[in-house]
Amino acid sequence: MTEQHVIVEQLVKTYPGSDVPSVDHVNFELRQGEMLALLGPSGCGKTTILRMVAGLITPTSGSIQLNGHDVSQVPVHRRNMGMVFQSYALFPHMSVAENVAFGLEMRGVPKADRATRVERALDLVKLNGYGDRRITQLSGGQQQRCAIARSLVIEPDLLLLDEPLSNLDAKLRDEMRDEIRDIQARTGVTALFVTHDQDEALSMSDRMAVMSAGKIEQIGSPRDIFDRPATEFVANFIGAATFFTGTVVEPRRAAIAGLGNMSFAQDGVVGSQVRLMVRPHRFILGNGGQNTYNGIVRHLVYRGETMTLSVDIGGQLVTVDLPTHAGTLPERGDTIAVSLASEDVTLIGEVAK
Repeated sequence: MTEQHVIVEQLVKTYPGSDVPSVDHVNFELRQGEMLALLGPSGCGKTTILRMVAGLITPTSGSIQLNGHDVSQVPVHRRNMGMVFQSYALFPHMSVAENVAFGLEMRGVPKADRATRVERALDLVKLNGYGDRRITQLSGGQQQRCAIARSLVIEPDLLLLDEPLSNLDAKLRDEMRDEIRDIQARTGVTALFVTHDQDEALSMSDRMAVMSAGKIEQIGSPRDIFDRPATEFVANFIGAATFFTGTVVEPRRAAIAGLGNMSFAQDGVVGSQVRLMVRPHRFILGNGGQNTYNGIVRHLVYRGETMTLSVDIGGQLVTVDLPTHAGTLPERGDTIAVSLASEDVTLIGEVAK
């Protein structure tokens, strides 16, 4: 995957009557066959971006290129993009097959060809044999599959998904997450999807762009963003974390009030104040890492596979996730030792003066 299939440059959307842009000079690219997630809280601009790419909203400025052509001013019906809406937007008075065939019919595809392509699309989403059923006869997950089939049957240059799993229950959401990713991988279609759910973004995307207030805070692979967040906003939005403020005493060591020294993997500027981050699952019980601390368990929550502890270390509450199979687990009020490697401490950046 090397070809830049979609290029978004300096994209801006400012709605009439507003001095603040909803989308503020956003840039990103998608390679052929890649799935990119736009992730962020409500109102951050992610859905506005998706709708500008789709052609449903006109940008204030900037460009959207598809296959080397600027489509920023191209009407939505000429962009050859498939879109799966949050509400699915299926026609309840039509059968499953008629819903899937709708886009083909609008494009003037002959009836015989439509039937063949619809059958192939339904087979792709595991709805073969459901063509004659009404939409109201389908479960939520089946309706989702139908919406995906309708989007893919036109053989789009780009597949757009707007919060595609938000209307499903938790178990079905997990199943459909895997299915959508599998369908996208098998078809090789380039995909852009919007979500506020970090688990969806982490598990489904090749890369993810974390947004805040109309801007992209960080873009990268799920692993990079989870393990090496560029800002405190990203670190807070993606997963749980404990933050520490310290003074760098050596390039890779900082002094933290109440804890003592903490080693980290990146180089810091000696004498500067920095913010450090640790994910809860990076701590291990007992001594052993480059960083070892003693603390008192103030609170604990049993979560089945893991137990989450709030540990008071030198006056700071630190969140620690332990696997429940790890022998004898601590109880509230216990004094315990926890440790972690310097590689598990992330330098977020210097504290603004």
